[in-house]
Amino acid sequence: MSIETKVSHFQDINLNTLRLLRQDLGTIVIDVREVWEFDEFNVGGVNIPLGEVHNRVGELTDFTTIFVVCANGSRSKVAAHFYGRTSTLAGKTVYHLKGGILEAED
Repeated sequence: MSIETKVSHFQDINLNTLRLLRQDLGTIVIDVREVWEFDEFNVGGVNIPLGEVHNRVGELTDFTTIFVVCANGSRSKVAAHFYGRTSTLAGKTVYHLKGGILEAED
């Protein structure tokens, strides 16, 4: 009997790398904070709160690269881990903004 270990496939990036790579075609930025947090300050992209990530994964199938962000990197790391191991998104490149968008504030 063989036991398969699922490995999360995502890469940590910084804000400068996000800004460069998000310009490529087929990319999407997902902000997993709550709606009110997104409305208060964001770096663009689509708001999919962490509690909705599982139910809304189908919205991401047309994209080849997925960037996941939140305030400090905690919630986005959970979402990136999920996106990186879900079969619906197999073959996609998933990036996690290490440190979150607070890094983006002046």
